[in-house]
Amino acid sequence: MNDARPQSLMLTFLGDYLFDRERCVFSGSVIEVLARLGVSEHATRSTLTRMVNRGLLRRQRDGRRMYFGLTPRTTEILRDGHVRIWSTGAVNDCWDGTWTLLGFSLPEAWQRQRHDLRSKLTWAGFGPLQGGLWIAPGHVQVEDIVASLGLAAHVRVFRVQLDELTDVNQLVEDAYDLDQIAAGYRSFLDRWSYAPPFQDDPLASHLSIVTEWLRVIRKDPRLPVRHLPEDWPAIPAQKMFHAIESTLAAPAADLAAELLDTVPDAG
Repeated sequence: MNDARPQSLMLTFLGDYLFDRERCVFSGSVIEVLARLGVSEHATRSTLTRMVNRGLLRRQRDGRRMYFGLTPRTTEILRDGHVRIWSTGAVNDCWDGTWTLLGFSLPEAWQRQRHDLRSKLTWAGFGPLQGGLWIAPGHVQVEDIVASLGLAAHVRVFRVQLDELTDVNQLVEDAYDLDQIAAGYRSFLDRWSYAPPFQDDPLASHLSIVTEWLRVIRKDPRLPVRHLPEDWPAIPAQKMFHAIESTLAAPAADLAAELLDTVPDAG
């Protein structure tokens, strides 16, 4: 059984074979593909139903068959993942020296709002400096985060460059758990260096490696590489990902073309 969640594998599958194609895929095709990854038919059907209920998929009937298509929300999620993998990448080696600094002050009783804000800031690549002051490399858009929590009146955001008196290396170590971030990359290297999963099945292997890679890099705030340890594992991990993915992409696509039953998206 693949250790990724069925929904994560499903999103990778949708990103590979439905994103920007205006097609819907037959439920039986989805079941067949995810079965190659060790996901049971019951788990796949349950995942499809949950994603429909959450507005992540839409149903489209064609004759007696049920097909599934993307919603605008899912399209945005897939586009974000596509940019993260293929455009920004894991190694921030062209940083311009700017940071996004965010300060907030919430009433003491707002424990839930404080927790939700911290969780969303962490997901967006921020690390805590002190108290209600958080920082992230580059220009991070936080408007949607703040608006979704109704905290616009309690948050201030700045684009800054740090003074030369500030030890940036120490700041990075203080604000981020570098050991935990590095562990994700080392685990990826260990898993794919020797006996890659599903090595006799290019389709399953491709879905697996893309899912795992995206899971790793989404936990990485893309800190400037010049302020990270010299042996930072994101560098060899990214090279390995691209090398393996490039050998799997074409045979995986050929196999998918044989297996998948799709129809034009009428939605």
